[in-house]
Amino acid sequence: MSGGRRAGDRVIAAVRPFFQWLAGTRGFALAGSRVVPALDRALSRLSGGRLLMGDRLIPHLLLTTTGSRTGRPRETPLACLPAGDGTFLVVGSNFGKERHPAWSGNLLKTPQATVTFRGRVVPVTATLLTGAERERVWPDLIRFWPLYQGYTERSGRELRVFRLTPRSP
Repeated sequence: MSGGRRAGDRVIAAVRPFFQWLAGTRGFALAGSRVVPALDRALSRLSGGRLLMGDRLIPHLLLTTTGSRTGRPRETPLACLPAGDGTFLVVGSNFGKERHPAWSGNLLKTPQATVTFRGRVVPVTATLLTGAERERVWPDLIRFWPLYQGYTERSGRELRVFRLTPRSP
């Protein structure tokens, strides 16, 4: 690894607490929830799916679901926890808002979706994790992005957790 890369990693580690604080504010929930996804979708298109803004802080993917009312493709950039064997865990935090994010409702209706992760496009099937299975992964998700706990408290709801499993095209 080059010295420049290590220095960049140190900078990211140093600013991560600030971005965690910012992402946990109510103001960010209102403004950021509109601005960040739009910028991420544009950056993803320009980079051929290789870049998303927050990817240096924590891994991100671009999830393409089928709109539950329109039937049209809907792209949503999301933080993700790679879970091995090409699977990902994603959390329907909606920045701590009271309602579940639309993409999570889309997955409940049509669990077949597509993930773009670091330039690779992978068809996936989404599974909503509940009960013991959800409880088993929740501590890993909190370690991954501690704000999920604050989002749970602020929203007053149990955040939906999905496992995205690769499927044959």
